[in-house]
Amino acid sequence: MSAPSEPRGGRGADFDNVRLDATASPSLTALARSGADAFGYSVTLRVDRALAQLLRLRVAQINNCVYCLSVHHAAAEDIDIPAVKVRMLTAWWETGLFSDAERAALAYTERLTRVADATSDVPFQKVHDDLALHFDHEQILELVGVVINMNIWTRVKLAEGATPRT
Repeated sequence: MSAPSEPRGGRGADFDNVRLDATASPSLTALARSGADAFGYSVTLRVDRALAQLLRLRVAQINNCVYCLSVHHAAAEDIDIPAVKVRMLTAWWETGLFSDAERAALAYTERLTRVADATSDVPFQKVHDDLALHFDHEQILELVGVVINMNIWTRVKLAEGATPRT
């Protein structure tokens, strides 16, 4: 069902790990690999491939992971996501470029990624309910898997200090 799921730096970018090598921990490697094999960008999911890729890219943006930004910008280009959607993703709510389903998924992605920033203004249940208007239970589970997987990868790459070579 899946091929190797996370490339090593994206097209045209080479990276050095300046802090640590996470592959020295078999358990950490297995954790990250398991998520990538189930929810990585080369896996076939029930949810729309372009939507899943936009969510991966949004997590990379939120978590400021340069490695993941490189990988997922290239992946978005590879599957022909309109460049304007990729460019406007950081302010998706300010545009009319995204469907109601995409907007619900992006809001859910942001809430799950920025869980520490949650307030009582918009309870998590409301964000979940909005998502459920557009996706069935199995699709929601896949979306959760995509977001959690990306949050794991961004943190691993940040811990490693994945830095592009100049």
